[in-house]
Amino acid sequence: MSQIVWIQIIVTVAILCIALAEALVLQHRKPGSFDWSEAWLSMADMAGRRLLALLPIGIATPVFAWVWTHRLFTIELSSFASFILLFLGLEFFYYWYHRASHRIRFFWATHAVHHSPNQLTLSTSFRLGWTNKLTGTTLFYTPMVYIGFDPKVVLTALSLNLLYQFWLHTTLIPKLGWLEWILNTPSAHRVHHASNLDYLDANYGGVLIIFDRLFGTYRPERVEEPCIYGLVKPMRTRNVLTMEFSQWVDLYRDMRKAPNLVSALAFLVKPPGWSPDGKSLTTEALRAQRSMAG
Repeated sequence: MSQIVWIQIIVTVAILCIALAEALVLQHRKPGSFDWSEAWLSMADMAGRRLLALLPIGIATPVFAWVWTHRLFTIELSSFASFILLFLGLEFFYYWYHRASHRIRFFWATHAVHHSPNQLTLSTSFRLGWTNKLTGTTLFYTPMVYIGFDPKVVLTALSLNLLYQFWLHTTLIPKLGWLEWILNTPSAHRVHHASNLDYLDANYGGVLIIFDRLFGTYRPERVEEPCIYGLVKPMRTRNVLTMEFSQWVDLYRDMRKAPNLVSALAFLVKPPGWSPDGKSLTTEALRAQRSMAG
C-alpha cells in the first residue's frame, strides 16, 4: 500500500480510538447518557462513504481537470504567502459552501445527515452523508483551481480542514477565551449543531470563525440557552438508509405536490422549511412567528 493509504488508515484508527475514549468518559460520568446507537449510525455512514469513494461518480473531478487546464496561473506551495493564500481561500469558500448547505435545500438534503444526531460527540464528525459527490459540493472550491492551485493540493487542504473539525464535536471542552474571536472552537460548533431557534443557521466556519463575524452569522454559546442537538424535527430512526435518504424523499414529495414547475424548482433552491403556500417554516419565518407571539 502507498504511504498516503497508510497515513489514512493510521488517522482513521486514531480518531476512532479518541472517539471511543470520549464515549467511555461520558458513560462513566453519567451512566446511560451516551447513545451508542447514534455512534454506530455515524460509523455506518463513514463506512458507506469509504465504499462509495471507490466509485467514479463524482462531479468535481472532471470539472477540476478542465479548469486546471485553463487556469490563470500556477501557484506552487513554495512560499509562506502561497500557504496563507491557500488557507484563507479555502476557508472563504468553505464558509460559503457550508452556508449554502444550510440555506439551499438541495444541498441540505445531504448535509442534514451530519446534523441528525441528537447528541453531540466526536463520533458525530464521522456522519457526513453519502450523496455529497452527487450534489457537487466540491465545486465550491473551483475558483481555487482556476487561480492556480493544483486540484490535489486543494482537496488535500480540504481534508485537513475537515480533520481539524473532528475535535469540535464535543461537549467536554469549555470556551477557550480570546481564541473564540478567531478560531472555530467546540463552543462555537456546539451552537452550529444546536436546533434552538436562536442558534439556527450560525457559525459556518471551518478552522476560522472570522468570516462568520464578518458576514453576520456568528452566534456565541450562552449559559442561559443550553444547546439542544439534532434537527428541528428530531430524527429518531436507527435505520441507516432512512437516515441517509429521508431528506431526499421528503424533497421529492414536496416537489411532486407543488402547484407548478416554478414552485417545484423553488423547493430545490429555497431554504429548508420553505413552501409556496406562505406557510413556511424557515428559520426567518419561525423567528417572525415568535416575535409576533411575544
